[in-house]
Amino acid sequence: MSVLRSIETKIEGLFEGVFGRAFRTHVQPVELARKLAKEMDEHRSVSVSRVYVPNEYTLYLSSADRSQFADYEGSLLGELQEYLTEHARREGYALLTPPRVLLETDDDLAMGEFGIATRVTQPEEAAEPPRAVGLPAAAAVPAPIPAEPPAATMVYRPVSPLDEESDTPPEVAREVVTLTVDGRVVTLTSGRVVIGRSRECDVRVDDGNVSRRHAELVQESPSAWAVADLGSTNGTEVNGRRVKKRTRVNDGDRITIGSTELVFGRAVR
Repeated sequence: MSVLRSIETKIEGLFEGVFGRAFRTHVQPVELARKLAKEMDEHRSVSVSRVYVPNEYTLYLSSADRSQFADYEGSLLGELQEYLTEHARREGYALLTPPRVLLETDDDLAMGEFGIATRVTQPEEAAEPPRAVGLPAAAAVPAPIPAEPPAATMVYRPVSPLDEESDTPPEVAREVVTLTVDGRVVTLTSGRVVIGRSRECDVRVDDGNVSRRHAELVQESPSAWAVADLGSTNGTEVNGRRVKKRTRVNDGDRITIGSTELVFGRAVR
């Protein structure tokens, strides 16, 4: 049995019996482990000689899901961190510090949904320099990699409705957040997206009625996005209503800036 599979078995073992039965309609701990590893893979940063990955992972759960393993939270987090360490070692990834997993509650998430936010944190001063996971001490990680803008928190949702009578763990898929501009679909990968006419904007709109930095989309929580006007000349509208302060947007909402209409989208793929 591989080391990763062995750790998965230990995670599953934390919730056998009554607690395991309750989890069949909630977030699956093993699914959390696998999606954390997926997020590690998705946020690789290639340098001259190493492949860096985030070393901090924040899990967002609904209050209903989190309450199911309140008594086992510490053990679960330890196993998840061990799982990420082994995954990084197997793939040859470099980490500035051993991976750390945090847990937060988000009441906007429904039962069975969860979010994952990743980031690179600089190590505290220590006697020994940080090392790449799985590499000998001589292969010390060089100067810390530069900080990047915060990535969007990825949300995972059940593919099909949860069934309390089913013994089969629900399949979950990653949610994709998009902005459609003039037929062009832009996938949002950052938690803050500036829209405008300037080439420096994250989403550029070629419209003379649009200000250079016109509006921005902000991820307020793993499951909530909002749009705000940045003091533009012609203002911003959501579904025909003028935006006076930060306004939440949902799948299919139409954001109008200048003479251009943008469609906000959220879909599981």
